[in-house]
Amino acid sequence: MPSGLVALLDDVAAIARAASASLDDVSVMSKAAAASLDDVTAAAARAGTKTAGVVIDDAAVTPRYVTGFEPARELPMIARIARGSIKNKLLILLPAAVLLGQFAPFLIPYILIIGGLFLCYEAAEKVLEWIHVDETNVHELPAIVEGPERETQMVSGAIRTDLILSAEIMAIALSEVTDQLWWQQALVLALIGIVITVAVYGAVALIVKMDDVGLHLAKTRNNGMATFGRGLVAFMPKLLTGISIIGTLAMAWVGGGLLVHNIAAIGWHGPEHWIELVSHPLVDLTPEGMHGFAEWLIFAILSGLGGVAIGAVIAPIVHRIIPHGEAH
Repeated sequence: MPSGLVALLDDVAAIARAASASLDDVSVMSKAAAASLDDVTAAAARAGTKTAGVVIDDAAVTPRYVTGFEPARELPMIARIARGSIKNKLLILLPAAVLLGQFAPFLIPYILIIGGLFLCYEAAEKVLEWIHVDETNVHELPAIVEGPERETQMVSGAIRTDLILSAEIMAIALSEVTDQLWWQQALVLALIGIVITVAVYGAVALIVKMDDVGLHLAKTRNNGMATFGRGLVAFMPKLLTGISIIGTLAMAWVGGGLLVHNIAAIGWHGPEHWIELVSHPLVDLTPEGMHGFAEWLIFAILSGLGGVAIGAVIAPIVHRIIPHGEAH
């Protein structure tokens, strides 16, 4: 009997040890999964920061596609564009990006150079429009007069533009996660695609409807709210102008930075070394605690100026190939 009890206790102890080992394995697996998720989150944060310029441009560009339509149609149009944007990112660009990262990562710097050239061109175009009055759209009829088919046309145009901007976002994001496993790359790209789409089109909806909210408040009997409403309506053109300026600066910075870094990645370090030579003396003039920020700011300014200069060279070439009204 004692021997049977001892054997039973031995069996229980063995089972307990096995269960403990299993729990240890589960703990290790859980830690590994948590580490993987941390890696995905960190990679998504890095990639999201790099795509900021394109995101701002996307938010600045989209409102023009719903300008001139009846207020009741603005939010449905934005919703249609947002759905198209999600399809662009998740159904077209994400699979292409993952396949590219797995089978042809050497192409990524070249794709980013093309994206950088496009951003530099867009930034230079806006700068040129500020300097010279662009009358391309002056004689177009208001959208409300042209009929409901204009809505479908504008939504389709916005989705095509979104495809280009989304391709740049996904390519920039992919360049930050090339060292990750394919499923981690897919998670990062999907996370960035969804978050950016919600953020951009949520902001666009807010911007587009803000003047309507202002008009509604301006008609109330409450003097304070009416004054606020009138101020909101007056502020909207300034807000749109500010977003456009910020978007242009961001495009120039991101586009120029993409060119500098990826030209160096394929073997030509000249532009990168030149910026370093110019920036080091300027950075040394700043307080020691500000060196990191000063280095980033000077690089952003110099690469942005270089990007606008390159874009100004590209713009006339593009206009010769594509009529100005179709180039965007």
